[in-house]
Amino acid sequence: MLFKTWLGSSIGKKQTVAVTGLGISLFAFLHVSGNMMMFFSPEMYNIYGHQLVHNPVFPALELLLLAAFLFHIVLAVSLAMENRRARPKDNVSWGTWPKRSSFAARTMIYSGLLLLVFMVLHLQTFKFGHEYTVMTSAGEVRDLYRLLIEKFQNPVYVVWYEISLVVLGIHLSHGIASSFQSLGIMGVRNPKLRLVAWGFAILVAGGFMAQPLWIYFGGV
Repeated sequence: MLFKTWLGSSIGKKQTVAVTGLGISLFAFLHVSGNMMMFFSPEMYNIYGHQLVHNPVFPALELLLLAAFLFHIVLAVSLAMENRRARPKDNVSWGTWPKRSSFAARTMIYSGLLLLVFMVLHLQTFKFGHEYTVMTSAGEVRDLYRLLIEKFQNPVYVVWYEISLVVLGIHLSHGIASSFQSLGIMGVRNPKLRLVAWGFAILVAGGFMAQPLWIYFGGV
């Protein structure tokens, strides 16, 4: 009962959004780190992907990640709507924030919704995409490397992918900092925290952006 009351409060929602956001950010970092294997060899990348999805704990991690995404999205939208209702009637736009607020802060709800669309399309394209196979030193595995080359040679898809990752970087830059503020650890305007948040955002978004650019411009 206490948990339900806390989760229904503004503080509870903010802290849950913060924790789930940090969890998703950690996943993004681990994901982009794994993706770096494609720069070493197609076989290494394909074996990594095969071992990851066939790990016995992977289904549980997927469910945990899905729950984190759902809580993060639903509660973030709920907070945005509460903030909107709390503003004066003649100032009802979600984009109306104090002038000192950063662009990333003012557009969090929009960037989050765009990233939701991106994630759905990304899963449809790669997780549930064409099942090419290839023989490796570990046996026959799914040829994810071939699927990457197939998709990232399409200029329209590459542009969409890159724009989405720029949005991801902007979203992370404010999300990381505001998460620490919501948890009472450090103020969002702390210069060191903002530097760390931007550094993390550039590292993650830049790592993801490198993959399609390298393929499209002939790195393979």
